[in-house]
Amino acid sequence: MASNIKIEKCIKVEEHIYDLVNLLIDVVRDGASIGFLPPLELSEANKYWESILNPDVILLVAKVNNEIVGSVQLHLCSKQNGRHRAEIAKLMTHPNYRRNGIGRLLMEKAHETAFKLGRTLLVLDTREGDPSNLLYNLLGYTNAGRIPAYAMSENGNFDATIIYYKNLT
Repeated sequence: MASNIKIEKCIKVEEHIYDLVNLLIDVVRDGASIGFLPPLELSEANKYWESILNPDVILLVAKVNNEIVGSVQLHLCSKQNGRHRAEIAKLMTHPNYRRNGIGRLLMEKAHETAFKLGRTLLVLDTREGDPSNLLYNLLGYTNAGRIPAYAMSENGNFDATIIYYKNLT
C-alpha cells in the first residue's frame, strides 16, 4: 500500500473537512489519546478542524485514493528563544489503514518540513503504552521522561504521558 499513499500539506481545511472530521471521530472512537474523549460529536470535530490552521501550524495529511486516512501537525514555536523547535501533535491514522506505514510517512514528512524551516529540535508527547511509543523509538526519538496522571481516558482513569524529543541535526 505504501506506493498508494500520498503525503501533502493541507492548505485549506474547508476543502477536506468531511475526511478530516471523520478521521478525528474514528480515531477517537478507536481509543486514540489526542485530547478528545468518545463519543466525539460531529459539531465538536468540525469546530476543532475549522480552528486549527494558523501561521504557526502546519497540517500534513496522508491520502489513499484521494481520501484522507491520516494526519499530523507541526506546531512551530514563535517565541524568540524557540524558533529552532517545533512540536509534533495529533498523529492520526484511520483504524482501517493502520500497519501500512502511514504514521511513519507522516512523521518523515514532518521531519523534512521542520528541517527545511530551520527547526532542528522536535518534541512530542504520547500516552504511555500506546503503539505510537514504538514508532517514536524507531524514528530515533529520545524518551525525556514520564508525567503520571496526565490525561483522563474514556474509562475515567488517568494515564501517564511520555515526553519525547529528537534533534534533526
